[in-house]
Amino acid sequence: MEALKGFDIDAPRWDQSTFMGRLKHFFNITDCRTVLLPDSRLDEAKALVESCRAGSVPPGTTEEQLHYAKKLYDSAFHPDTGDRMNLIGRMSFQVPGGMAITGFMLQFYRTVPAVVFWQWVNQSFNALVNYTNRNAASPITPKQIGVAYVTATSTALATAVGLNLYTKKAPPLVARWVPFAAVAAANCVNIPMMRQQEILNGIAVTDEDGNQLGHSRKAAVKGITQVVISRVTMAAPGMIILPIIMQRLEKYRFMQKITFLHGPLQVMMVGVFLIFMVPAACSLFPQRCSMAVSKLEPELRESIISQYGDRVSYVYFNKGL
Repeated sequence: MEALKGFDIDAPRWDQSTFMGRLKHFFNITDCRTVLLPDSRLDEAKALVESCRAGSVPPGTTEEQLHYAKKLYDSAFHPDTGDRMNLIGRMSFQVPGGMAITGFMLQFYRTVPAVVFWQWVNQSFNALVNYTNRNAASPITPKQIGVAYVTATSTALATAVGLNLYTKKAPPLVARWVPFAAVAAANCVNIPMMRQQEILNGIAVTDEDGNQLGHSRKAAVKGITQVVISRVTMAAPGMIILPIIMQRLEKYRFMQKITFLHGPLQVMMVGVFLIFMVPAACSLFPQRCSMAVSKLEPELRESIISQYGDRVSYVYFNKGL
């Protein structure tokens, strides 16, 4: 038990510089079972993490208990503020939330009212996820949140309805891919709009030891671009491969007799994809993003060089999720 006195609870359990290390980390913290836990259990985990950080591990605490507390802490509390995140916006809710919405988007793609409704539901969900997982060091006003939400929803609806009408004469499979095109287009708008403060004013960057060096707009653009790529990748396999599977299955007579089960079936199949794709997509890029000082804005670069010389060659920042 003496060994736990110097236990560094913030040290990564897996190597974050490799994809496999990050994949194990995100499989751990996106575990959807954690959304079933009451707030009191999450607060207990937070208290244990904070006491460990202060060097005061309760007697009898095992290393496994500390690792589990950190898992709950990472899954439910914001890395910048330490505040408990709303349940729907957590990455651990991406599988149950995403599978339901995506499954119904893929099922109800034929009529314009259905397309409009499910794209609106999806963008409302995405807006909440993006806001919850923003870099909290860059505050955003309610007005900016509203503009971001309306813009992203409008983009998704315009893309979905436009392509839905355009593909009326196209092969049936092409029409099934319209929801993915709408989701991808909306992500390219929703995430930058929701995090516009970071693009306008820059994101806080630090040295390797966590000492703040200033704010960089270029770093913000890099981080947000990586998040957009991750989100589109997260949705792609389920929304591209599943329509092909359903197209073939629906030719069988037994499937034609159970059309009322097509929706629930797609929800379950999307869930199978997301169980793997949520952690895989989150793992594409390091959470603690880095950028060479030479690629920063001239004024920030000169400020860092004048203070630190060549001792600081890279800056680091939280890219968000």
